Amino acid sequence: MDEFFKISARGSSVRTEVIAGLTTFLTMAYVVAVNPAILSQAGIPFSAALTATCFGAALMTAIMGLVANRPLALASGMGLNAVVVFSIVIGESVDWRVAMSCVVFEGVIILILVLCGLREAIMDAIPASLQQAIGIGIGLFIAFIGLKGGLLIVGSESSLITMGSVKDPAAIVAIISIVLAIGFTVAKVTGGLLWSIIIATIIGISMGVTPLPTAWDFGLDFSAFAAPLQVGEDGMLPLVKVVLEPALLLFVFSMLMSDFFDTLGTAFAVGQEANFIDKDGRIEDARKILAIDSIAAAVGGFIGASSITCYAESTSGAAAGARTGLSNLVIAVAFVLCAFLAPIIGMISSSATCGALVVVGYLMMSNIGQIEWTKPELAIPAFLTIVGIPLTYSITNGIGFGFIFFCIIMIAQGRAKEVSPLMWVASIAFLLSFLLV
Repeated sequence: MDEFFKISARGSSVRTEVIAGLTTFLTMAYVVAVNPAILSQAGIPFSAALTATCFGAALMTAIMGLVANRPLALASGMGLNAVVVFSIVIGESVDWRVAMSCVVFEGVIILILVLCGLREAIMDAIPASLQQAIGIGIGLFIAFIGLKGGLLIVGSESSLITMGSVKDPAAIVAIISIVLAIGFTVAKVTGGLLWSIIIATIIGISMGVTPLPTAWDFGLDFSAFAAPLQVGEDGMLPLVKVVLEPALLLFVFSMLMSDFFDTLGTAFAVGQEANFIDKDGRIEDARKILAIDSIAAAVGGFIGASSITCYAESTSGAAAGARTGLSNLVIAVAFVLCAFLAPIIGMISSSATCGALVVVGYLMMSNIGQIEWTKPELAIPAFLTIVGIPLTYSITNGIGFGFIFFCIIMIAQGRAKEVSPLMWVASIAFLLSFLLV
């Protein structure tokens, strides 16, 4: 095992990988409940969506660990599932199986781009300061998600967002989780982030924040599997319908852009934390990582789980010491168990994971000094990326802001020829996606 996963070579241990894997899983366990709840609004049976979500995440996370040997966990993407349900199924009044076929097409197209080397080439064309900014922006995004989930940040009609009431039980548990996570981190307690989640969950029971199981459902439902091949009432395959309805291809393009750059940003962020970014700022094993992520998107559509993609919450595991794919196998086993024990996983509230996500955000800010702030052509796009990711609640949008303004500033400085052709292509694609979707 040690030789296969290179555990010792990467300065890790089996115990560290197990704890880090559990940490990552607990910070993303919400997908087990949230994704089926969203997909069920499209007409997919909740039990079928739950089974697809758990097994899809387990399968692709395990493959990432065994093939790429990097601590990147995958599951159905939040945001992408909303596009499937609200924009395609409800907005276009099509069957959910047709929407899943759009996801399959998107995954296949991205895989082709990976095999052609385009996706990796775009990664390599990104200026180093922008690469750092992407990771920092995701760190702020992760912290924002944690604070929002713990009701320490809430919506406001006058100012969009404001501070929540610290008297709210959910906020109190969130504060406790932050204190525990920071305390354990500063004290260098092994598995500190994991312990903060567990303890906060237990404390939350007496405060009514931690939901107790009301039913035990051990059944599996595979009826959503092979959704694009399930013949509809009109006798037509859903995959064929996508080709015959051009309007759906716009959504394929939209999801492609989101998947393409979300994974790019996540890979950079996790790579910086888990030490698989080389001295030239390139992601090691990038081709394998991107290929698996692309296959995952298609697999997600095929089994009815929506697009499966790399999760930014993987940074929490990397912060806890994950350096190899062994942590992925721990996550995969946990997801399989979730298919049977969803009520137990459902006890983990967003308040309990708040502290872990805040600490991850802090850790990912450490690279901010590496951005060349004295050079406006690098500093301004980096700044827009950093603020754009959390403020638009989208990794893709933030990256798009940075790409577009990098090109604009280089034109203003009379240095347009220095911009990589792939940066031009990506920036134009971003601009089109902003205008068309």
